[in-house]
Amino acid sequence: MSSMKDMQLQFITNEAGEKTAVILPINEFEQLLEDLEDLAAVAERRNEPTVSHKELEERYR
Repeated sequence: MSSMKDMQLQFITNEAGEKTAVILPINEFEQLLEDLEDLAAVAERRNEPTVSHKELEERYR
């Protein structure tokens, strides 16, 4: 995930100079969408039981 300072952002401002919208390259927008989808998947599965690494190795031997 990129940090805000690494992104190539441009802002649209109103007459008072207040930021009202942002423009960013499509690849950065797509990466943000992918990150959101990943976070949503993690949130959906947060209550599922966990398995230790050792147990997982034993299952697949």
